[in-house]
Amino acid sequence: MRIVFMGTPEFAVPSLEALAQEHEVALVVTRPDAVRSRGKKLEPSPVKAKAQELGLAVLEAKRMTEEAIAEVRACAPDAIAVAAFGCILPDEVLSIAPYGSVNVHASLLPRWRGAAPIQRAILAGDERAGVSIMRIAHELDAGAYCRQASLPIGTMGDMELTAALAKLGAQELVAALADMEQGTAVWQEQDESLVTFAPKVTKQEMLLDPADSAQANLRRVQASSDAAAARLKAMGRGVRIMKAAPAQVELSSGAVLFRQGHAFFGCADGSFEVLEVKPDGKRAMEARAWVAGIHQDEASWERA
Repeated sequence: MRIVFMGTPEFAVPSLEALAQEHEVALVVTRPDAVRSRGKKLEPSPVKAKAQELGLAVLEAKRMTEEAIAEVRACAPDAIAVAAFGCILPDEVLSIAPYGSVNVHASLLPRWRGAAPIQRAILAGDERAGVSIMRIAHELDAGAYCRQASLPIGTMGDMELTAALAKLGAQELVAALADMEQGTAVWQEQDESLVTFAPKVTKQEMLLDPADSAQANLRRVQASSDAAAARLKAMGRGVRIMKAAPAQVELSSGAVLFRQGHAFFGCADGSFEVLEVKPDGKRAMEARAWVAGIHQDEASWERA
C-alpha cells in the first residue's frame, strides 16, 4: 500500500520503521524542529530523524493547513497511518485515502482516551497496558478499532513501558493494514459506558506525599517522566525519586530511616525504599551513594 505516515515522538518510530519495510511510505508528516533537550539548539523530532535516515520525504507541520493537506492529497495515499502526531486532523484529511486513516493509540480502548494513556494506566494500578489500532474519528480517540494487543505492566516504568508498547503498536499497525487491504478487518465500536480519559499528567500530581499510601507513591515513581517527575522534600531539600520499591519497615507517616546504605520513607499505611535519586542540583545516583553523604540515622520528609 501507498502510505502517508504522521508521527512525532520516539513512540512513533517503530511504526514508521515497520511501515517502511512493508509498504511504500510516500510522505512522513511530523512536528517542526524544536528544543527537545536541555540544550538550546533546535532538534528534529525522532520521527523526522528516522525518516531522513530511511530516505523518506518529510513535511513539517504544526497543524494541518490547506497547504499541508494539499501535499498529503498530492501523494494519493491508499491509507494514512498516525502514531502520536500531536495535531488534531481535520475531517478533510480523514477522507483523502480510500482505506481511511488509522491511529496507533497506546491503550486498550475505550479505557484511557487522551494524551497520557500509559502514565494513567500505571497510576491507576492497571495490570495490563496495550495498544489499539483505531479509525480516526471527529471526537478524541472515539473511533472503532480493528486490532488490540496487550502486555503486563509489572514493574516497568514509563519509558520502558512506552518503548514496549511502541513495538507492539508497530506490529499491530502492519497487521491492521494487511487486514484492511484484504477486506478482513473487523471493526469494533467502543462501548461508551466503559470510557475513561487520560489527560496530561501534571507536575503537581506526581509529587510524593507522606499522607498517601506507599502504593500510591510507588506508582508515581513508576509513572515518572522528565516532564512530570516524582519528587519529595527530605530534610528540607528537593529530591527526585528515580526508582523505588516496596519495603517492610515500620515507619510513621513522614519519617525517614537511613540504615546501612538504605533509605526508607514512611507513608500513611507503610513504607517504601528509595533505590535511585537525583537531589536538586546534582546528578542521579544510587541511594547508597546518597545515603553515604547523610550523617544521620533518621529524618523527615514532606511533599515537595
